[in-house]
Amino acid sequence: MGIFDAMNTSVSGLSAQSFALQNISGNIANASTVGYKGIGTSFEDLIPNATNPTRQNAGGVTAFAKATITTQGTVSTSSVATNMAINGDGFFNVQKATSVVDNVPVFTGVTDYTRRGDFQLNANGNLINGAGYYLMGVAVDAKTGNATGNVPTVLQFANNFVPAQATTAIQYAANLPTQPKTGASGNAATGTLVAAGGLNSADLSNVPLPVGTNFYADATVTGGTAVNKVPANITTATLLSGASGDSISSNFTSGDTITLTGSAGDVVTFSFVASGASGTQINVGDSVGTLLAKIAAVTGVQPTVTAGKITLHSGSGEDWSLSSASPGLTALGFTSPVALTRTASAGTGIVVGNDLTNFNNETISGGAVTTYNAAGTPVNVQLRWAKTDSSTLGTGHKDVWNLFYQTDSTATGSTVAWQNTGTNFVFASDGSLTSPTTSSISIPNVVVDGTSLGTVSLNISSGALTQYASTVGSATINQISQNGFAAGQLQSVAVNNSGIVTGTFSNGQTISLAQVTLSHFNGTNYLKALDGGAYEATDQSGQAIIGASGKISGGSLEGSNTDIADEFTKLIVTQQAYSANTKVITTANSMVQDLLNVLR
Repeated sequence: MGIFDAMNTSVSGLSAQSFALQNISGNIANASTVGYKGIGTSFEDLIPNATNPTRQNAGGVTAFAKATITTQGTVSTSSVATNMAINGDGFFNVQKATSVVDNVPVFTGVTDYTRRGDFQLNANGNLINGAGYYLMGVAVDAKTGNATGNVPTVLQFANNFVPAQATTAIQYAANLPTQPKTGASGNAATGTLVAAGGLNSADLSNVPLPVGTNFYADATVTGGTAVNKVPANITTATLLSGASGDSISSNFTSGDTITLTGSAGDVVTFSFVASGASGTQINVGDSVGTLLAKIAAVTGVQPTVTAGKITLHSGSGEDWSLSSASPGLTALGFTSPVALTRTASAGTGIVVGNDLTNFNNETISGGAVTTYNAAGTPVNVQLRWAKTDSSTLGTGHKDVWNLFYQTDSTATGSTVAWQNTGTNFVFASDGSLTSPTTSSISIPNVVVDGTSLGTVSLNISSGALTQYASTVGSATINQISQNGFAAGQLQSVAVNNSGIVTGTFSNGQTISLAQVTLSHFNGTNYLKALDGGAYEATDQSGQAIIGASGKISGGSLEGSNTDIADEFTKLIVTQQAYSANTKVITTANSMVQDLLNVLR
């Protein structure tokens, strides 16, 4: 009986090695299959039952498949944006369509699991891998990227449309030059704010005036009573007949002078001559209007005569003091000296069409940004900075800027062209912003070329707005962006390293669409293998646990985990073992033949 037992044992050996050979051949055949997990072979000996241990002999052998699902395959990059790999434990949740009705896949609702991540978008907007399995996931909040559910479903992104979003905030970062270079800089008197590129009332008489606030100091006298708006040293006087055309010949004589002294150290002297006046000279026979025009042209102080009133506007320039030893100044209604002290403050001032040339000449560009209204209509918002005060003007002065936005690009006449945002931006000597102290200012009722944007926040992060010296004298815009967009149609999808499926839309927006879900098992190697690199749960594997234990790598693929060199080594061993078993059978057969010959 021992000979026949030996033959049976060798037959079991042949069967076991054949099983191993089958697994080896499958592993070699799938060496290039995406996500393939090799199958090893485990051998188990079969010991016949024997009552006497000393009579126990070796039995047969049987072979079992040994899964290597938990063994990681090599991850390589892929040029397909929807390809992905899993680093570590876990499986993609997928379903297989049982049929397609009216071009719509029909599913049984049974979830399978795979490591094969070569997913691509089909015509219906589903992500399908090379084996025909449909990817599953959960929807996400487009703004936060957080999942809005926990039950995976088959993902579909066909005809996704994103509605328009109105601009509610502009993110801004820039450096403003200490001394801005403007169109007015070259023609201004040295040391004045205009020379530094700022605003001056002589050029912008009604431009940045705040509504309801006093933007500049006025020294005013009338034909009857002097009106003291700011200076305390203006007294009651008489302004001739109260007309700008009155001659000053009876008040000034040749050789008289009027001196204007600026707080920045500027001194301008006007002298009276009999005739042939030029430069800062004034003919004694000139009118009051000519005298005031001369003062305005040289100093930037804006004099006006209206209804018997002379008003000297100091504007946004430096402080001035007007004095004269001649009694003519008193005859005009002023007591020498006349103090013109600025009390500028930010407001909601406007720039009208008539003042555009002056405004553009005395401000610098603050950049532009395309915003959107609620309907998704693009609106180009132009910004300009005006320096309304300068620390170079002396004690009590600071570096102050106002920001304007263009409200009407075709404005003419008295139509409002630019609107002040209503905030003083104040800088310290080190270039840092000291006011406002908040990181956001609100600009109400923004209207550009007839399109309303509503209230828009201007967000400026800490340290994002500075005032440092600049050789070019212009603003350096480091960031200008906004949060609105037009409506858009889905154009492409991609998967990032967090497993978020993002969509790129025709409006240039990239929006989170879904979260790819992963599942893992307590008994991973006991999953049942299906065609196409998929698996289904078994009693030994346990039910799927939804939640990532590994990490998704977008734009990547996991290759087969088989090692061809290792498989060839196993192949040699299997071949030798198979041959050895056949030798045993041959030997046993020879022994049986010898026994039969004895019987003959």
